[in-house]
Amino acid sequence: METLIRACSVNDIEEEDVLRFDHGDRTFAIIRSPEGEFYATDGLCTHEKAHLAEGVVDNHDIECPLHFGTFDYRTGDPTGAPACVKLKIYQVKLQGNDVYISLT
Repeated sequence: METLIRACSVNDIEEEDVLRFDHGDRTFAIIRSPEGEFYATDGLCTHEKAHLAEGVVDNHDIECPLHFGTFDYRTGDPTGAPACVKLKIYQVKLQGNDVYISLT
């Protein structure tokens, strides 16, 4: 059974921006692409565990604020050193004006 968690409103994130979302003991990054689509990844960089929500979104990459490694937030793939371990990504669903992430 799918577990959906409300992360934010669509109006909480501008295009090419990121929002930190904490749920229980987990942190997520909710990202809005230049096309207005929403994505969700683990919220901590796989290199040094910095919060990705403090980084920069550029086109389809998110840059870690600590050492500037980058990831493609659509796939989780690292795209720039020192990031070399893939980010976990989560399915996003929109319901009305709310953004939900699937934890299953």
